[in-house]
Amino acid sequence: MRFLFPTRLINNSSLGLLRSPRTAAPIRSLWFRSKSPVFRSATSPIMAAAAFSSSLSIPPNSEEALPGKLWIKFNRECLFSIYSPFAVCLAAGNLKIDTFRQYIAQDVHFLKAFAHAYELAAECADDDDDKLAISDLRKSVMEELKMHNSFVQDWDLDINKEVSVNSATLRYTEFLLATASGKVEGCKAPGMLDTPFEKTKVAAYTLGAVTPCMRLYAFLGKEFGALLDLSNVNHPYKKWIDNYSSDAFQASAKQTEDLLEKLSVSMTGEELDIIEKLYQQAMKLEVEFFHAQPLLQPTIVPLVKNHSKDDLVIFSDFDLTCTVVDSSAILAEIAIVTAPKDEQSRSGQQIHRMLSSDLKNTWNLLSKQYTEHYEECIENILNKEKADKFDYEGLCKALEQLSDFEKEANNRVIESGVLKGLNLEDIKRAGERLILQDGCINVFQKILKTENLNAELHVLSYCWCGDLIRAAFCAGGVDAVEVHANEFTFEESISTGEIERKVESPINKAQQFKSILQNRKDENKKKSFLSVYIGDSVGDLLCLLEADIGIVVSSSSSLRRVGSHFGVSFVPLFSGIVQKQKQHTEEESSSTWKGLSGTLYTVSSWAEIHSFALGWE
Repeated sequence: MRFLFPTRLINNSSLGLLRSPRTAAPIRSLWFRSKSPVFRSATSPIMAAAAFSSSLSIPPNSEEALPGKLWIKFNRECLFSIYSPFAVCLAAGNLKIDTFRQYIAQDVHFLKAFAHAYELAAECADDDDDKLAISDLRKSVMEELKMHNSFVQDWDLDINKEVSVNSATLRYTEFLLATASGKVEGCKAPGMLDTPFEKTKVAAYTLGAVTPCMRLYAFLGKEFGALLDLSNVNHPYKKWIDNYSSDAFQASAKQTEDLLEKLSVSMTGEELDIIEKLYQQAMKLEVEFFHAQPLLQPTIVPLVKNHSKDDLVIFSDFDLTCTVVDSSAILAEIAIVTAPKDEQSRSGQQIHRMLSSDLKNTWNLLSKQYTEHYEECIENILNKEKADKFDYEGLCKALEQLSDFEKEANNRVIESGVLKGLNLEDIKRAGERLILQDGCINVFQKILKTENLNAELHVLSYCWCGDLIRAAFCAGGVDAVEVHANEFTFEESISTGEIERKVESPINKAQQFKSILQNRKDENKKKSFLSVYIGDSVGDLLCLLEADIGIVVSSSSSLRRVGSHFGVSFVPLFSGIVQKQKQHTEEESSSTWKGLSGTLYTVSSWAEIHSFALGWE
């Protein structure tokens, strides 16, 4: 349990969302759902994208500029594109040539429409510099078409004999040309665009529709380029990757964004909303375009599709993996806000509780002690000789020390009496309104609703009160999650201050994890299954490593330090997926994933987990 002293984050504005039935005291917290903009920012796409940028590159746009904001806001679509089977196979270099041939044929149709859209946009621009800039962008598209012609020569392709335009390409090209013609929802009809100023808006709208494509391809080029093995000059699609990762293409993408920013500066809020909708629609059409490419080969993504015959057992930590704030802080705040303020209000209570002011001081002391002792414990672990290779046994032995520390910390909490007198209904309400990480609930919901997928969801947590966790997931419509956590003891729905200890340490978590999987094996010895663990802290390390796939989301620095000290490798998930895709074809092995490999895969958002595990909706 990671202590966090709650009153440092309590919002004093009128955000009362819970009310104790016993005290009628409002419970206000940064960790509950609210209509306040402050609360929405806790799980906003911008924050999620900022985290996402640590594993997949985000272009160097200022967050104050419109294109940068939109790129970050709609990064989920970017993830669906890069994790598409087509993109993964292309990056791995084992994409079948027939698939690439059809992709080139479709892209030629698209680029021609792209060039025509620029032509129409230039006619709408009323500034000579803007017209010249758009003309330069159109020239870049024509250079792309020349590159595609070189592919035709290099691989002896005959695009004229390729299939006709597919539905995904058609939807995208029709959208681009309609936008460039002024046929935009919320905009005047084309014949009513009388003034140069009104026509300039169409130029801005067109840039809003083409900019996502430019930025996405620049992004894919850089990501794929970073994974190219310099010693392997035989990557069949190196020329494609080199083009989109080149300084010239990156500059062209930046030029498109700069022009969109310039054209949108004088636009109204309503007009900017139109650009945002166009940007989002273009991103969605890009995703559809990538997923429409026909693949005639086994692929590593999406995970559930490739393991539909296996049982899928998914485990997740709760605090800071699923939540924005550790649950100890939430329980602490409930305790402080509902505690008696003076001796008079304390009289006649079912369970004797300390005063609110004393509770604050006690929590502060417990939090300080926990932080200091935790850091000492981690340093003691790191003072031991560093392993030169993956050392699971050494890690287990070292984490016994952390386990002892966690148990001692819980002893101090129980003995202090700070958890006495909490009402079960208050706890459940807090859970129901608890803010979870953006995308977490969506992943769980989609897994449970996927047809022909036999999946189990388990949450393993140090949380003192499993009722809080169950309430949070029930509120999100994920009742089927099995919660393995500690539990408060109650007398007539009032906590006694005691904890039924079930999961206190990394060792306990690992034992629970192994027990669940063993029971699964005993129930059906003939059925194979795949285990996935998602976590963020040192306490999750053993489970992450035991699982067939260990996914580290927004990890703490201590997790990486301790893991690395014992030879654990932390690999960005997309990089790992591309490597697995190479092996998937070369080895033709069904056992692609295997626990205790010493490798963990890092992501920084649940959207990335969604893209990998579930794919495009």
